[in-house]
Amino acid sequence: MTEPVFATLQRAYEDEGVILFTLSLIDEAAALARRIHTSHPKEYPLGGVKPMTRDAWYDVCIAARAPFLANTPAEFSALFPDHGLITSMGLGSCVNLPVIGAGGKVIGTVNLLAGQGHFSARVVQDCLGILSLHSAELAAAMGRVRL
Repeated sequence: MTEPVFATLQRAYEDEGVILFTLSLIDEAAALARRIHTSHPKEYPLGGVKPMTRDAWYDVCIAARAPFLANTPAEFSALFPDHGLITSMGLGSCVNLPVIGAGGKVIGTVNLLAGQGHFSARVVQDCLGILSLHSAELAAAMGRVRL
């Protein structure tokens, strides 16, 4: 069962020009990010996992609890093992937003992808604003997901 806030966020981010929207739960113990919502189930099915490496993405999004931004494939290709699939879908930029749970720990990420150069400073601020409006509801919903 999907949580209503997931669909609400997907619509809001699509209004910002986001093409691919996914949500991932962070499993630090297993060093995995597990997909719990997707706008593109064929390419990015529910339940998919990605290894979570302690790299530049991890340092920004998980350790620093800040948005990770890459506006060109060159900026993310070394960090995302699925960069070939991303670019084959015509996507060339991403923003990953940390979802903060109880105790200030990152419990997941909001993953937004669009065409190259899409995420200007204004768009990133708008995306952060959307998340802030729904952050408590999203964190609670993510906590209810059972894999």
